[in-house]
Amino acid sequence: MKIGDLATATATQVETIRFYEREGLIPAPARTAANYRSYDESHVERLAFIRKCRSLDMALDEVRDLLRLRDEPRNGCGDVNLLLDAHIGHVAQRVAELTALKQDLMALRSRCDGPSADADCQILKELNSGAAAPDAGRSTSIRQHLGGVHGVNSPRTSGRR
Repeated sequence: MKIGDLATATATQVETIRFYEREGLIPAPARTAANYRSYDESHVERLAFIRKCRSLDMALDEVRDLLRLRDEPRNGCGDVNLLLDAHIGHVAQRVAELTALKQDLMALRSRCDGPSADADCQILKELNSGAAAPDAGRSTSIRQHLGGVHGVNSPRTSGRR
């Protein structure tokens, strides 16, 4: 099948498939005489595996490790369990960070008790004050966590593949 067929079969954008190929997550497909990529069922299965891992918010390195363990099973589930346990730890850390962020936002929201002119809005004044956030270190740790574990530069990265 051509790349468009693979994209349709797996509900994956063509550019994402090419990205996974560049990253070495999907093996390069054979080429037709006209130099079109020619994918087979093994590509469909591998891409489904990758997409399932990504839906569980696993970083590309984690997916790469799981693919390696899947392709060369030798140690049973031990290494898979270790990887999943580490990922669960990352998720737990993010939940704690997001819970604290929610508390910060709720505290900020509580500064406004009703309609007022923008010039008198306590939320805007607080945001405009330039003062450090309630826990400025936490936002740094979120960025470090996301960058180090999930390969993104900020919590608002939307181009997840």
